[in-house]
Amino acid sequence: MNYQVYTPSQELQPFVKCFWSLDDEKSDEPVKQRVLPDGCMEMIFHYGDLYRQYFEDGSSKIQPRSFVFGQITKYIEIAPTGISGIISARFLPDGLTPFLDIPVSVLENKAVSIDDVFKHEGEKLEEQVIGASDNEERIKLLETFLLSKLTQSRTIDAITKSCVEVIFQSQGQIGVVELAGKMNINRRNMERKFTSLIGISPKQLARVARLQATLKMLEQKKFTNLTSLAYENGYYDQAHFIKDFKEFTGISPKSFFSDNLKLSALFTATE
Repeated sequence: MNYQVYTPSQELQPFVKCFWSLDDEKSDEPVKQRVLPDGCMEMIFHYGDLYRQYFEDGSSKIQPRSFVFGQITKYIEIAPTGISGIISARFLPDGLTPFLDIPVSVLENKAVSIDDVFKHEGEKLEEQVIGASDNEERIKLLETFLLSKLTQSRTIDAITKSCVEVIFQSQGQIGVVELAGKMNINRRNMERKFTSLIGISPKQLARVARLQATLKMLEQKKFTNLTSLAYENGYYDQAHFIKDFKEFTGISPKSFFSDNLKLSALFTATE
């Protein structure tokens, strides 16, 4: 498996966390991969074979060749159907909204095809990206497209961006009231901005930030036991930690990294 991360151009860095690519050979026995909430949204293009997404009711469906995935509030399970070839733009939590003409809320927990989001422009972009000769060319195409969507009216909300930064700097260990006070903003106004611009509430984003901080400690084995891991990451006790962890991941902390969760490990390792 070849996973690469690319730094966006300076003009896009306020919006795009990174570009990434994944290339992998076909497996005779494809394994389901569990992708977890990280507060970011994605614009994904499959130049290889498509992926199948699985749902809690036991059903599944093939994902579109190119799509935008909004905020995910719980894990999703996917598996390759053949050879993997993926290029993606991973947006900062508040970074996708300036490029959209639709409410960000309609993308929550959904893979919405690129043409449904960007209409004819999306169809054209998909054709160009899929047909490109290599990932460097694909990234140039994505950057050109995104920059063309930016206008004076499409800007990041400075207060919301600052709130997001504080949440992740605190590793999710900050309450909504404390955050509003720290940023000198009315709590309800802050929550409305988050819903409109990010698609989830400040409290939900803080929970995601705390989960990500915990996952990194688990992956790097920077803890002595689950109780210490829970307290260090701001959980009330071990029971609260396990309950919260299972809600997001579907499994216990102990078993999480014993499973073959390649994509999850890649996402938590990306800065």
